[in-house]
Amino acid sequence: MLFIKGSRFTADRAWGALDIANMKGITTRLHWTDKPYKWHINDGEEVFVVLDGAVEMHYRKDGETCCEVMGVGDIFYASVGTEHVAKPLGEARILVVETAGSV
Repeated sequence: MLFIKGSRFTADRAWGALDIANMKGITTRLHWTDKPYKWHINDGEEVFVVLDGAVEMHYRKDGETCCEVMGVGDIFYASVGTEHVAKPLGEARILVVETAGSV
């Protein structure tokens, strides 16, 4: 059993993570960041949930770059092949569920 106060979690670097669970190869990790990630293409499915702060989620759809501002409780689902980048607006805490070792 594990109980985590997500709003208190910090890391020593941007996108530092606390591993919460690995359920048959699907990981759940809590990330802290104050800097953008990098543009990347998922090699597996990903669920991205903002727990604290706000994040601009940039993604490409049909060759066009789109952006949605995500607030607390907002969820982004990236299917295999989704090109995207998360850019926090200040500090953010994010729960990510994905295949272990995926980009």
